[in-house]
Amino acid sequence: MASRRVLSGLRAVRQPPPPLLLLLLLLGPWAAAGHAGKYSREKNEPAPPSKREPAAEFRMEKLNQLWEKAQRLNLPPLKLSDLHTDLKIQERDEFKWKKLKAEGLDEDGEEEAKLVRSLSVILAKYGLDGRKDSRVVSSNFVDHGPDDESLEDPRLEKLWHKAKTSGKFSSEELDKLWRELQHHKEKVQEYHALLETLGGAEESHENAIGPVDLRGVQAEALASRHAELKDRLRSIGQGFDRLRRVSHQGYGAETEFTEPRVLDLWDMAKSANFTEKELESFREELKHFEVKIEKHNHYQKQLEISHQKLKHVESFGDQQHVTRNRERYATLEERTKELGYKVKKHMQDLSSRISRARHNEL
Repeated sequence: MASRRVLSGLRAVRQPPPPLLLLLLLLGPWAAAGHAGKYSREKNEPAPPSKREPAAEFRMEKLNQLWEKAQRLNLPPLKLSDLHTDLKIQERDEFKWKKLKAEGLDEDGEEEAKLVRSLSVILAKYGLDGRKDSRVVSSNFVDHGPDDESLEDPRLEKLWHKAKTSGKFSSEELDKLWRELQHHKEKVQEYHALLETLGGAEESHENAIGPVDLRGVQAEALASRHAELKDRLRSIGQGFDRLRRVSHQGYGAETEFTEPRVLDLWDMAKSANFTEKELESFREELKHFEVKIEKHNHYQKQLEISHQKLKHVESFGDQQHVTRNRERYATLEERTKELGYKVKKHMQDLSSRISRARHNEL
């Protein structure tokens, strides 16, 4: 009986172990380490950061391509900062349009056409449309003095020369007038960019073959664009008349605003269908807006000074000073971009209010 129990025990020993037991025996200490799980050192110590590509400046690839092109063109820092603001606004508007389109709220395509026109203006304004002309010249009055820059319009040049030689302007007033002349030049450039875009749209409309009702919608959209151009042309005419008057008479004590964009908005507001109370409220908001613009202008000047200092230090070769100045320049650049976006957005909001008031007249 005892021998029989011994034999059965030997047979049990000779039988292969269960698969799970065999796997644990083969893994040995590694299995224990695996069971440690979240308690192991590897799980608790953060992994070294992976080397990633720097984050893109914009979420839309086409805007990133424009931004990279502008950097390759070595545009001045202030011009780059202004371009960054315009591209951010363009991106915001494009995402808004995508949401409208998904909800079926842009059936006539007018909102999409507005985006195309605004992008065309940006391309022309910053010389990114492939045309080598005077539009790529910087309009920064800080790094380029009035004597070093052309106004590109003989009429504006004549007004500027008359103002400089009249003796009616202080140096601060001449700076103010120069900014107004530059602003007027940019308005004219934007108008011509829109005019070219509208010309292309009209040509495609005439060549289009489609249902009569669709052509009617397109014609209505084109009429809206003509109205926009008409408003811009009227604003340009009013602006030039004012510049001519100022260059002859000087700035009077009754001048309420100093920034060209605020002056434009105020002139348009006075001709809109605002009540006296609404107009007074708008005037107060313009005062706050002008303070915001002045703050942005201050940072633009500081950014340009920082840029010039950085170039000087880089040529000097002191690495410690170079690093310090680069950090300061990056901080100023980011703050200038942020303020530029807020100014641009605020101006859009104010312009929309005037536009709605004008439409209420009709």
